[in-house]
Amino acid sequence: MQFLLIFLSIIIPLGMYALQLKWTILRFLYNILAIICSLLFGNIASLAILEVIRNNTVFMTTIHAVFLNIAFLITGAYLGVYLLYQLIHVTIAQRK
Repeated sequence: MQFLLIFLSIIIPLGMYALQLKWTILRFLYNILAIICSLLFGNIASLAILEVIRNNTVFMTTIHAVFLNIAFLITGAYLGVYLLYQLIHVTIAQRK
């Protein structure tokens, strides 16, 4: 399972880069999706922190429940892949 995660974290950004070379509209879609994921990711995290503050609960144990939120995990995963894709894009653009 660990190997698969590492392998896919390399292959998916490379695939995103290759696809956006063929269909330039994908650059725009990747960016829009990243904006939406950033908003969701940030809102989920901030709402979880707000709940901890309002309830005056122990921060370190309660806040980790946010990691059980599937939307938080999916948006965070996309942002991680998108960051790697952007690094590949910038690196190749600077090399030209």
